[in-house]
Amino acid sequence: MAARQTVMFLAVVFPLSGLIQGFQPLFSFRGNSSNHRDITQRAVLRKTAEVCRDIAASKGWYFSLTIDDSLSADKVQRACSSTGTSSLLSTVMFQASIASMYFSNAKVDVVFALSEEHHFDDETFERGRDVITAGVSAVKASVKLENFVAGRWTLGRICHTLQDFYSHSNWVELGKTTPYSTLIKPDQPLENLAGPSTPTCRNCPGGNCDNNLLPDLLQQGFLTSGYFNIFSSAKPAGKCSHGGTFDRTSRQEPVGGINKDDVGSSHGSLHHKAADLAVNATMELLEDIRVAVGDKNFLRLIGLSQSPVLCFVIDTTGSMSDDIAEAKRVSFNIIDSKRGTQQEPSAYILVPFNDPGFGPLMITTNADVFKDSINKLTASGGGDIPELCLSGLQLALTAAPQSSEIFVFTDAPAKDAHLKSTITALIESTKSVVTFMLTEVLASRRRRRSPQGVSSRTMSQSDAQLYRDLAQASGGQAIEVTKSSLSLATAVIEDSSASAVVTLFQVVRNPGRPDHFTFTVDGSLRNITAYITGASSLTFNLTSSTGVSQSSSQSSGPLASFSTVGNLHRITLNTDNQTGSWKISVNSNNLYSVKVTGQSSVNFIYNLVEAHEGAHEDFSLKEGRPLSGGNASLLVTVTGSDTVKVTEVTMCDSSGPTEVNGSLQSVGSGNFLVTFSGVPAGDFVLRLRGEDSSSTSRSTPSSFQRQASTQIKTSSISVTAQANNTNIEPGSTISIPFTVATTANGVVNDSATGTFTVRTNNDRSYTLTSPSSVTIAAGSGGKANGTVTLTAPASAASGTDVTLTIEAENAAATDINYSVLRLSVAAKVTDITRPVCRVVSSSTNCPSSSSLCASSQWKFIANLTDGINGTGIESVTIRQGNGTLNTSTVAGAGGENITVAHYSSSCCSQNVELAVVDRVGNVGTCVGQARESTTAAPTTTAAVNTTSTGGHTLIISQCLWISVVVSVLWK
Repeated sequence: MAARQTVMFLAVVFPLSGLIQGFQPLFSFRGNSSNHRDITQRAVLRKTAEVCRDIAASKGWYFSLTIDDSLSADKVQRACSSTGTSSLLSTVMFQASIASMYFSNAKVDVVFALSEEHHFDDETFERGRDVITAGVSAVKASVKLENFVAGRWTLGRICHTLQDFYSHSNWVELGKTTPYSTLIKPDQPLENLAGPSTPTCRNCPGGNCDNNLLPDLLQQGFLTSGYFNIFSSAKPAGKCSHGGTFDRTSRQEPVGGINKDDVGSSHGSLHHKAADLAVNATMELLEDIRVAVGDKNFLRLIGLSQSPVLCFVIDTTGSMSDDIAEAKRVSFNIIDSKRGTQQEPSAYILVPFNDPGFGPLMITTNADVFKDSINKLTASGGGDIPELCLSGLQLALTAAPQSSEIFVFTDAPAKDAHLKSTITALIESTKSVVTFMLTEVLASRRRRRSPQGVSSRTMSQSDAQLYRDLAQASGGQAIEVTKSSLSLATAVIEDSSASAVVTLFQVVRNPGRPDHFTFTVDGSLRNITAYITGASSLTFNLTSSTGVSQSSSQSSGPLASFSTVGNLHRITLNTDNQTGSWKISVNSNNLYSVKVTGQSSVNFIYNLVEAHEGAHEDFSLKEGRPLSGGNASLLVTVTGSDTVKVTEVTMCDSSGPTEVNGSLQSVGSGNFLVTFSGVPAGDFVLRLRGEDSSSTSRSTPSSFQRQASTQIKTSSISVTAQANNTNIEPGSTISIPFTVATTANGVVNDSATGTFTVRTNNDRSYTLTSPSSVTIAAGSGGKANGTVTLTAPASAASGTDVTLTIEAENAAATDINYSVLRLSVAAKVTDITRPVCRVVSSSTNCPSSSSLCASSQWKFIANLTDGINGTGIESVTIRQGNGTLNTSTVAGAGGENITVAHYSSSCCSQNVELAVVDRVGNVGTCVGQARESTTAAPTTTAAVNTTSTGGHTLIISQCLWISVVVSVLWK
């Protein structure tokens, strides 16, 4: 019998707690239980706030935020901003980054549903720790290469395993009130584990399992966890079970369980203690990563950003010199005008392309590095006209953060047009907006030829249509101008680089027809701008909420200023305070688009998810398109206001009259559950309306309207793929099975047959094998299976991310769906030992009177090693203290490298904490304090260069000090 597949946007968890093994993944409907989403978000927000507090203290900035479990993303981002008071602050990137972490966390219950070590079941403590520590190494390697998206996904997965330890083991029952730090320290032994033949539980009397752990076990402090199996009741004699309806081992003596997954679980009375410990353990793991990668990169990993990235994909062939010059001008203007402000781009991305090459991708947070890179671009070559535009765009889409805006400069058709479906899949998956700056597009559909029969360097209408289609799918624009007028059109780039840009309304009419469009202006909006692209004959009229009108023939009038260049009409509203319903009337029978944007803190995010069956039945993030005719739900998370009330969410056909209204249910904390029934086939955009009664709005309450940029396309094809391991070792091959199915009304059609074209692609050009097609045969249940293999070259650097797309298209080429998987290259780490702090010198006396402290100095000298077989110390950082650090590297007697840390400070700061990080991210901490002086005899070595730092990282001085250990605490 066919099973209906439920598709949702973001994650909705119904009361299926008996099927879940572990904390509920995303939402809890059973009492006031915590879930993986709550735990992860609480930990991330608290740790992020701590980092911002410490940065503010070191720079003398004001920081006012109580760090507790009441934090929200809005509160943390506002407190972390350099002023802390900006009214135009977008938390979309921060919220989306946190969401990606808890979605990958929840995915563990799908991909690794029956893996004991991923949940610390069956007393698999060694293997469970291996999952965590290998994942932490992979996160640090990803951050080192600035692959933050991949790092986030890996981080979410290992948080799941770490958090499950506190729900599935008896750590809480042993009376522990702090995290088990050994789980993130592979060089420390796991102690006091219950042996394989040690009894751990007794039967639960009358179903009450409060006291089913054996008293001897608790008295001796043995660590155990419950056994879990949905197929067999077998378990070692006397061992505890996980418990729950679907755990068959819990019916085998000793019956019952010990899990604390929610308040109704076997040990549900301890659920909140377990959840609180899981939060603290997650924070401890985040702190370890923070110390290893540094504060700046940690905040980038977490996704804390006040402004979007600046991302250019540029054609560098011979005819593009004017376009490159304009890209330089506009980017330099953005950089120079915003440097040092909250509006400075969070990162800079540049991808050149031509033919036969594209790339390399350049991503940096250093504006001068970006300037230097774009300055080095030169226009040369070209040969035949088409260029590898989509290959360059693919690199940008997989490197940029979600919801970025990417600008593509070209005057040539795409030689790699076969990548169109791959680019569309990446656009929909990342929700990035792509705007094309096209020069020299012909009015005719065919390219001109010279008298010699060679095509001239121009783009036909049919060539440009590919770019228009991709722009429409992403919510971007295809702006068509001459080279001489390009500088008049790049104002859209400066518009988009502003902070907190939101889309109020967007529509495409193809074919064109005269029409009227309304949009709502609310009191939180600033700098409202409308863009209309279309033929030169297009005319329009703007009408305000008070009934005042202005026609396109008036370049400057009572409502707005208009400018026209090429096919772009840019409309800048003169006033921000006329709230209410506005109208744009467009008169054209040709293709045109309308887009209205503004600046506001109020926005929203959404994500597509699907239901899963089995032992860990729940909902998880779905890659690909929702199924035509199926039921759908979405959970909208509104950002920027705690006082928003959503009144209407609609899926609107992006180019037609079809609208599907959803039923609304508030689920708290700015989240709104919307349910749709029978979503028809088509291309939709998500439009949200509501009211905001916040004090920042100019009217109370203020009606508001927002629209998602990216199209939501439906499909009757289902494509599912799961990688059992998302980390690939260099030189190894990973196999990824996938399934293609035909559906009707959202249900797999188990009697269907047919052949589907399969296309696979990855952004690193790694070797791929896959079938070119799969066939659904009669009697196969409406499904066909295939396998993709991907091989990472032996030279691939650990931390490299790989984005794989698997697409299936029907025989008529009228329908397509896809799955996007994100993988990471992770070399096996053999250096698991933290750097060692050997000795510290004594200090001089410090006066007892604090008023005299500034006139006295004290010194701290330590020798730091990573061992003969270690990877070597990479950095030494002052974690606490206001003094100066000098470091050097010298050879020890056994051949090992020794880093000598010389720290000096005034007696006003009498404590120091040094963080020592090796090349694979193992972290050690050395603590010292001022003491009465002792004599330390230096042993002179060959001179090396000396470098000083007043408070942070550095390495290089002159002497190796051999001295007594006076005031060292090793953490």
